[in-house]
Amino acid sequence: MFPRLIVAPMAGGFSTPALVAGAVNSGAFGFLASGYIKAAALAGQIADTRRLTSEPFGVNVFVPGPESTMDLTGYREIVAQEAARYGVEPGEPKWTDDDYPAKIDLLVADPVDTVSFTFGLPSQQDVQRLKAAGSKIVITVTNPEEARQAAPFADALCVQGFEAGAHRGIFADDGSPAGGPTYGLLAALRLVGAEADLPLIATGGLVHGADVAAVLTAGAVAAQLGTAFLGCPEAGTQPAQREALTQDRQTTFTRAFSGRPARGMVNRFLDANPQAPAAYPQVNAMTRPMRTAAAKAGDPEAMSLWAGQTYPLAPQGPVAEVIHRLQAELRQAITAASTALGQASPESR
Repeated sequence: MFPRLIVAPMAGGFSTPALVAGAVNSGAFGFLASGYIKAAALAGQIADTRRLTSEPFGVNVFVPGPESTMDLTGYREIVAQEAARYGVEPGEPKWTDDDYPAKIDLLVADPVDTVSFTFGLPSQQDVQRLKAAGSKIVITVTNPEEARQAAPFADALCVQGFEAGAHRGIFADDGSPAGGPTYGLLAALRLVGAEADLPLIATGGLVHGADVAAVLTAGAVAAQLGTAFLGCPEAGTQPAQREALTQDRQTTFTRAFSGRPARGMVNRFLDANPQAPAAYPQVNAMTRPMRTAAAKAGDPEAMSLWAGQTYPLAPQGPVAEVIHRLQAELRQAITAASTALGQASPESR
């Protein structure tokens, strides 16, 4: 159904046509990220990707959630104090649907190989329209209950472990620090596989070919990697974040930048706001001017430095080189495992 390596969709400018095209031209699969952009901009990215490759690729879509009624006045004051460092004001904390209906219409009219969904379930009608247009459907899940809900809609499930960088793909946010139950990737694969008889794509903290071999052995048909490609020149990673990726920072879950649990590298703003409100996308809109100004100033301390737990071990180089390195490591891991099994005594087999 998919090549064994997939470049994850990374919203916020990280995913680019050059990154996706470079991946698919190297024998992997790749997703454009439609989060935070309008349907017209997505159409442009799809067209640009097609100019760079004739290979199939996918598009990821954020499913809009309910509007929060939380009073954000106090948090706006906190954001305003930080934003003032960069000479900007907080954004308006408005709920939006992220142009979701227009994106579905676009993907029906101009279909891609695969459409993946994050943050919840698309409607049955949207799934039927996309499938009728020829697209496969992938839904991101983080636990067995989400898998049960998603199975009737999906051709495959993307199973996200808590090791993953950026936003958790949870359907419903319970307000806890992680937004809901957390499972490591191998545990999540096993539990989801017991609930849904569908192909599983594994994602979360994978940066080496041996990691890919591990999740394939655990039942996945493919491995989806995001942090592994943040250092590629084709990625839209901001210079300040590229520098931060070389530093010794811990990662943790935070709502400080978006109102939704996401894993990022610890910095000043994240550390100062451990109790940020659970109000996505309003908080995301509120902090956007601050984050943009901080990036422009080259200051990582007020940026959302999304990264998985294993980011210090991520490979470097152009996307084609990274794909080829991962493929070679995968072959080596498979060979090593086969040799080890062949050398095992009968009693240990």
